[in-house]
Amino acid sequence: MPVETKTTCPYCGVGCGVIAAVGEDGAVSVRGDPDHPSNYGRLCSKGSALAETIDLDGRILHPEIAGRQSTWDEALDLVAEKFSAAIAEHGPDSVAFYVSGQLLTEDYYVANKLMKGFVGSANIDTNSRLCMSSSVAGHRRAFGADTVPGTYEDLELADLVVLAGSNLAWCHPVLYQRLAAAKARRPGLKVVVIDPRRTMTADIADLHLAIRPDTDVALFAGLFSHLVKNGAVDQNFIAAHTMGFSEAFAAAVSFPEALERTGLPAMQLREFYRLFTASEKVVTCYSQGVNQSSSGTDKVNAILNCHLATGRIGRPGMGPFSLTGQPNAMGGREVGGLANMLAAHMEIESAEDRDRVQRFWQAPRIAEKPGLKAVDLFCAVAEGRIRALWIMATNPVVSMPDADAVEAAIRACPFVVVSDILRETDTARHADVLLPSRGWGEKDGTVTNSERRVSRQRAFLGAPGEARADWWQLAEVGRRMGFARAFAYDGASGIFAEHAALSAFENGGSRDFDIGTHAGIGPVAYDALSPFQWPQPAGRGEGETRFFANGGFYHPDGRARFVAVMPAAADRTDAAYPFTLNTGRIRDQWHTMTRSGKSARLSTHIAEPFAELHPRDALEIGVVPAGLVEIESPRGSVVVRALVTDRQARGSLFAPMHWNDQFAAKARVDTLVPPLTDRISGQPASKNVAVAARPFKAASYAFAVSRERPEGLEAAYWALAKAEGGWRLELAFDRPEEDWAAWCRRAFAIPDAVEPLGYADRETGEIRLAFFDGPRLLAAFFLAREPVAVARNWAIAQLSAGHANLRRRFALVAGRPGADRPDPGATVCACFGVGVNQIVAAVRGGCHGVEAVGAALKAGTNCGSCRGEIRSIVDRCLAAAAE
Repeated sequence: MPVETKTTCPYCGVGCGVIAAVGEDGAVSVRGDPDHPSNYGRLCSKGSALAETIDLDGRILHPEIAGRQSTWDEALDLVAEKFSAAIAEHGPDSVAFYVSGQLLTEDYYVANKLMKGFVGSANIDTNSRLCMSSSVAGHRRAFGADTVPGTYEDLELADLVVLAGSNLAWCHPVLYQRLAAAKARRPGLKVVVIDPRRTMTADIADLHLAIRPDTDVALFAGLFSHLVKNGAVDQNFIAAHTMGFSEAFAAAVSFPEALERTGLPAMQLREFYRLFTASEKVVTCYSQGVNQSSSGTDKVNAILNCHLATGRIGRPGMGPFSLTGQPNAMGGREVGGLANMLAAHMEIESAEDRDRVQRFWQAPRIAEKPGLKAVDLFCAVAEGRIRALWIMATNPVVSMPDADAVEAAIRACPFVVVSDILRETDTARHADVLLPSRGWGEKDGTVTNSERRVSRQRAFLGAPGEARADWWQLAEVGRRMGFARAFAYDGASGIFAEHAALSAFENGGSRDFDIGTHAGIGPVAYDALSPFQWPQPAGRGEGETRFFANGGFYHPDGRARFVAVMPAAADRTDAAYPFTLNTGRIRDQWHTMTRSGKSARLSTHIAEPFAELHPRDALEIGVVPAGLVEIESPRGSVVVRALVTDRQARGSLFAPMHWNDQFAAKARVDTLVPPLTDRISGQPASKNVAVAARPFKAASYAFAVSRERPEGLEAAYWALAKAEGGWRLELAFDRPEEDWAAWCRRAFAIPDAVEPLGYADRETGEIRLAFFDGPRLLAAFFLAREPVAVARNWAIAQLSAGHANLRRRFALVAGRPGADRPDPGATVCACFGVGVNQIVAAVRGGCHGVEAVGAALKAGTNCGSCRGEIRSIVDRCLAAAAE
């Protein structure tokens, strides 16, 4: 019988429960945990494919110093020596940690304790700065603490759900399915989507507001004014529990008309304001489209102002709701993982809080001021002010804005430590010391999701090689720096117990974060810990999990603050850079693909970097559908595939941020993003970047499949993806090769003894080559003067097929399946591997709706994030049939 372990998904902030089963042969399978209150058994495509991402391919298994294998003692001694030397010579602020929402809370806690309490600097920041720090700043301004008031259940209880800057269907798919199911049960539940782009989330929207980029403040300030002018505010709540209402209203009415700034039709604007006014139960969810802005904090407070003005907060079915991007962004906030916070939601600016934390830790010193936020931190590295840098579980060379400058800074830093699970990442290649960390399935600890629910991540695999937990690495360095007593942990449970005890220390209800009931937890109880929502003070189990229905805010006077927000410049384009680039995420990939890129299934939907642009924009600049487009900003340029679609607004581009130098030639999109940040939160503005776009001229294009991973690719453009049985590859060349067979031998490691089967057509420029080792296909290469028309999924399937039959070999060279092997087409449903051609065939066979297609093919019946795409295919087929 398989051994089953309940754990938590390591992807987005939904925090889904997972059951991992390990068979007697060691094979791992995963399924959703039906008892976990975040997902009730649902998993998205990424969660469903977790078992495909835990192989040891590319893993770092031993510590390395300057590229050579070392022992742990040698590596940790060197880290402690270099950090201590920098502190002695240049002071505590000459060292820094850059950490990650991929860390577990226990890892985060030890890192924060070591840096702020024992090094004595607050130079510890996190990649969560890039995704939700504006929410933190907005919460602290309004509530006096970083408190998310509501719960996931509120989305199901609401009468109106507003999704602002959130592509919920792709970025939080399981939460999207909970909302979609609630809407199906109660058709009266209305959904408004606020996004410049028509994403798949808009599929369930009753109203899509395609606002101009960065005009959210104007939209919600206009709503605030409308609520006041129409008597739709809760005067009792305002009088009893808030301050600053008059000033915020005065600022709101001084704005230029929301209609003018947002670019929305008057009818849409009025309908949104009417829906919000008329619906008592309103939840406003906001995510990266709100946060990742130079005015992100003001956007958050503009939203909070509307909920405070109506008293729609902290009660079932109503309130503002920040959706975190990472699995443990919230846990990092709880332990003070941001440079401007202290542990347990205490404030680094407060002398009283600093004293409290220092006494609890019995620390020799405490950081006395906020440290450097992410963008400023890497600027300090570039300027030589940071002499020793430790990067943990993140890849800033891909994910930071101005990524090329960040890479140059890391390369020039005198001493760089990287803790990771892979040895070949864009960041790890610059490490002086590379430390092997445990990955998902191997490490043990807790994470906190977007609704403040703490869940266990449990190990169900042994640690490979000499991989060690991140908290252990930090504690060992702390010991070597002379702080042995403070870092004498023997397991994650002891760290969690200390974290819980600090949350309760001298609290008495004065701070929101309190899990003191777990302060005495031991290893056995910790191992059995069930998911719970905080607060849970000592002596109290789970009780009311919403905040602020009856006031009780965390400013000294107990009142919330309305914040007077001001309009921000929205348009950054000019004649040289006339397009607005919006960066973001796609459905089946995660961050910089170091985990999700291992799964063949997750690359079937979208296998290469791309940019969405409007058909008229494409026509005007000469970019053809499926052609290549070069996007340029003053910081750099990238080359990606053009996806021409009217879902994109004119004048704007969308490009995902996932691709790195291991998977594409030139697609690190964050190289284009300037280091422009919100003045309060320090969060970079990744959604509004002025760029130029032009067609990338290529002499020829190619598609290839290969059993071995291609290496040393000599091409002007390439994009690589894992495929069943091997790899798939898109290519473009700026000049012809004299011998394409020789090019293939170099790229695909084809033995000289293997002769290619194929042909070349001088008139059309087409070349087709296939290399066989007996009945096994080693590689196939298809070249043309235009983007190659090959049945890609069918071609990929040939890597796993037998080819003893000569006719089958010639069919492969032709690039077209026979009538007995229909091409499924481009993948739409990654969960069940259903392609567009299969869906079209089902519609033609009588499946005239998403549910009918699901019943016939299973497509859209798991995570549901493809349902919008299925609906559009069905609608197009039916429209064509009616003509």
